[in-house]
Amino acid sequence: MTGCLDQDFPSPADPAAAERLLRRWSERAGAPSPGLARLLACLGGNAPYLADVALREPATIAAIERDGLEQTSRLTIAAVQALSPLTDRRLMAAGLRQAKHRLALVTAIADLAEAWPLEQVTGALSELADAALAAAVDHLLAAAAARGELSIANLAEPSRGCGFTVLAMGKLGARELNYSSDVDLILLYDPAPLAAGHAAGPVFVRLARDLVDLMQTRDADGYVFRTDLRLRPDPGSTPIATSLPAALSYYESLAQTWERAAMIKARPVAGDLELGVTFLAAIRPFVWRRHLDFAALADIRTMKRRIDAQRLPPPTQGSSLERLLGRNLKLGRGGIREIEFSAQAMQLVWGGRQPALRVPGTLAALHALVAERRLPGERAARLEAAYRALRRAEHRLQMVHDHQTHSLPQSAAGFAAFATFLGAADPAAAAAALLGHMEAAHEAYAEMLDGEPPAASPIDAEAFGDPAQVATTLAAWRAGRPRGLRTGRARELLEKLLPSLLAALAAQPRPTLALARLDSLLARLPAGVQLLSLLDHNPALLARLAAVLGAAPLLADHLAAVPAALEGLLAPPGIDPDPVAMLNAALADDRSLEALLVALPPLLRGEEFRLALAELEDRSGVDAAGRARTALTETVIRLLLPAVLLEHRRRFGRLRAGGMVVVALGKAGSREMLAGSDLDLMLIYDQDDAAGQGAAAARRLPASQYYARLAQALIAALTAPTAQGRLYEVDMRLRPSGRQGPVAVSLASFARYHESAWTWERMALTRARVVAGPRTLAAKVRRAIRAALLASRPPEIILADAAAMRARLARDLPQRGPWDVKNRPGGLIEVEFVAQALQLVQAGHPHVLHPTTAVALARLAAAGLLSTCDATLLIHADRLWRGVIGLLAITVGRTPPAGLPAPVISALARVAGLGQKEPTDEAALSIALDAVAEQVREAFVRLIGPVEDDHADR
Repeated sequence: MTGCLDQDFPSPADPAAAERLLRRWSERAGAPSPGLARLLACLGGNAPYLADVALREPATIAAIERDGLEQTSRLTIAAVQALSPLTDRRLMAAGLRQAKHRLALVTAIADLAEAWPLEQVTGALSELADAALAAAVDHLLAAAAARGELSIANLAEPSRGCGFTVLAMGKLGARELNYSSDVDLILLYDPAPLAAGHAAGPVFVRLARDLVDLMQTRDADGYVFRTDLRLRPDPGSTPIATSLPAALSYYESLAQTWERAAMIKARPVAGDLELGVTFLAAIRPFVWRRHLDFAALADIRTMKRRIDAQRLPPPTQGSSLERLLGRNLKLGRGGIREIEFSAQAMQLVWGGRQPALRVPGTLAALHALVAERRLPGERAARLEAAYRALRRAEHRLQMVHDHQTHSLPQSAAGFAAFATFLGAADPAAAAAALLGHMEAAHEAYAEMLDGEPPAASPIDAEAFGDPAQVATTLAAWRAGRPRGLRTGRARELLEKLLPSLLAALAAQPRPTLALARLDSLLARLPAGVQLLSLLDHNPALLARLAAVLGAAPLLADHLAAVPAALEGLLAPPGIDPDPVAMLNAALADDRSLEALLVALPPLLRGEEFRLALAELEDRSGVDAAGRARTALTETVIRLLLPAVLLEHRRRFGRLRAGGMVVVALGKAGSREMLAGSDLDLMLIYDQDDAAGQGAAAARRLPASQYYARLAQALIAALTAPTAQGRLYEVDMRLRPSGRQGPVAVSLASFARYHESAWTWERMALTRARVVAGPRTLAAKVRRAIRAALLASRPPEIILADAAAMRARLARDLPQRGPWDVKNRPGGLIEVEFVAQALQLVQAGHPHVLHPTTAVALARLAAAGLLSTCDATLLIHADRLWRGVIGLLAITVGRTPPAGLPAPVISALARVAGLGQKEPTDEAALSIALDAVAEQVREAFVRLIGPVEDDHADR
């Protein structure tokens, strides 16, 4: 005996009924053990259906006592799996029905004893349903073959290649069956003619009808599972078995959002499983859309409201018990359906981009959403706790009479009996706990799906400064003139949002300009429903969008030009997705060059917008944003390089024993990329001539030409013009010999060149990093870079060359205005020159080498090669100048106007550490920046040398 019946079970709500069951058991099977007596009292006093099953199944009870719950469950399911397809129909039906009530008893005891978690209970019931459907379909296929309607090669495996598949949907598809669930199925078939010229349609429709009868017809043994086929395509006008072409056509053209949500849980469980997998792969683009579908949220919310409209709203007054009586645990406010919808809505929005979210189970989906940073952990925990509590209560309701019910008792006495079955001594406390879970679930659902825009007062057009322009713009919107407002649904959403939208725009420093930018955005959107649905779903985003339109014209223009960047607004504060993981996941299905060049630009633009928005809203500092942008860039390169190489080999063949790596320099090399940063690259190849002169199959090319063309192809992919602009502006001038050098340089040439390279080239090399390419070659290149940096050279020459180079840049690229903090005296160039030159000077201390400026400065100070005071100043200046450059690029572009908008001044003051308690004017900000620049120039002169008009740059 395993002790599984030694647990405490809920007390009997009806002690007299419990005594009757104990007497009947003793008469039939002898006196029960103490543990079994407690179980029988629980069943008899709470669940007449289970009490009857227990009396009919003393052997199952004995097996549980002897072998344990899990072993008995496995043997019950195995008995179904062992049924031969050639079994007589009557015996097949009896075997399936008996297995159903046996497993119902096993799982009920496991549930009541709290021996199994929810997932194991529902998983066992689902596994039995899978086995029963597979056995039934095999049996029916064999019968059809016996009638001459099908040709089956192997009657032992009739489903293999049969052309008929059963898709499990709903709770069965998610492996979440409860005690009295229907099994939701879609039955599909290949329309090819069958044996002896039989048409597939009538044969498989008959098979489908027989399957339903076999599963749900009742007799003395009960039934197997009620079967629901209403989730099939267009159930009102299609047969119960649907041909694959008809189903594909339906999902490609007519299916609705709720059907996308339903398909999240679809999986093949019986018949031709391979056919089912093929079908689901074919409709994947329908279910999992590459671009975020904001309108899906509104559709799901509308669907839930239709459900709510058919039910009386729950009472809001009275005790917890009074408010809970009669409440539907599945469809009511805060019920199971709201939890499922919460998970499915987020899956539909993000699953096209993040395949890790494509999981059928509700709890698994919540966990995946947290792991993928699409749902706060605290909110997911509330939903999970509610889901577990509600499913447990739902199970208790259905155990009583094996009825498909989800409604709590209507009376206080009925609820008290139910609370006893739940194991609660106090009905009021049980009601309060259950109601608390439902309220928490509804609150989380509302936060995700059911938010309403806050009420807004009518806007006085005078707030915009140009009432006539406002009136003209609104009239055009209502007439549907902007492209994004051509549909009635878009204009309906606009009217709903208009008061709040105008209020948010009126709060901006230049509201008329913000309104004009929104008008431009609506004119360029292919459809405004998605944007407006997004704002309707999450009103808090109104303020964020208005701030972008009012404070960051560059971002506003980018939104208008690339509407896909709106997806960046979906990242809620506090949840910053990993852009690298997101990019990799979104492109998991197809990584061909053609697919990448289509998919990467909108994905990259969206992530760039999200990062810029985080900086603008002070949710991300310049260092974190720089690392994220750089990681994103490296991922793009690592995705493109193998795709470009594959295409290159198709054209020019494959060189053996060689390869090419991508080296990032500049801001990409130092992991400090800013918004709009160029991509500084160097491409280095290595080729074993002895092995590689058997060059290309299609065209024999020398290695230098082969890799030069490969390099050009990679650069072409990175800079290809698209509707969303180029991926990057690539700068190759830092390669050996600059513009005159080969686009791809051999490793040997690279090493030779840097034996006598210019000092400024070796300074640039301090930020070089290998970011893509074969591992072995990457290691060789890293060693060559390090050797070039550690090459001995007189310190005085290095410092003199650095000072002369700074003088030349000051002459050729003078400061272009008060906000050009890169080129100004004491600006970013001088900070970087100090870090780079001192690393070369201190080559005898190789541990100081690091591509990131701030890290290199800190290492120099830690080694005693730079004073702590100087290091602190330069690290602060480095972060300050990059922060200023980055914010200006985000807000006003690379050429700032003479007078900056107030929000930009405020953001720059925050970066400069001036605080925001009082508004900072442009003059005060300039004074603060000048003070830092003067200190940096003084340090540069002291550490490197004076900046003179010197032509020497070697």
